[in-house]
Amino acid sequence: MRKVELVARIAARTDLTRTQAEEAVEAILATIKEGLQQGEPVSLRGLGTFHVRAKRARMARNPRTGAAAGVPARWVVAFKVGQWFKQAVAGVAIPAADPAPSRPQAPPGRTGALQHTASPAGRAGERDEPGQTSQEKERRRAP
Repeated sequence: MRKVELVARIAARTDLTRTQAEEAVEAILATIKEGLQQGEPVSLRGLGTFHVRAKRARMARNPRTGAAAGVPARWVVAFKVGQWFKQAVAGVAIPAADPAPSRPQAPPGRTGALQHTASPAGRAGERDEPGQTSQEKERRRAP
């Protein structure tokens, strides 16, 4: 299926015109591309995860001449298929989703909402940076 066919199917299933469906598809693809360019994995639950990985430099051969040619290191996009999508394509029966977990109950003697907890970094509003090693994270958390 090509992008034109995808746009046509989306327009047919929704109340969108072809132009609106095409704009939606373009926006989704642009957003995925921007996330990957920033080094972020893009997860689409049930479908899979796009991520960027490094390929190291290597020596290759020209198939016509047999001459050695260097292939530089580069970044490539990889896609890991989600379990649900893999089973759907294979025609395997997809198990029903587990029911939503029940809300935790307050201990006896306590009433009201659950207590707010601090972020994993120990201070509200702070987050670990992607790509940080565990040592860098610990240094950042130290008082």
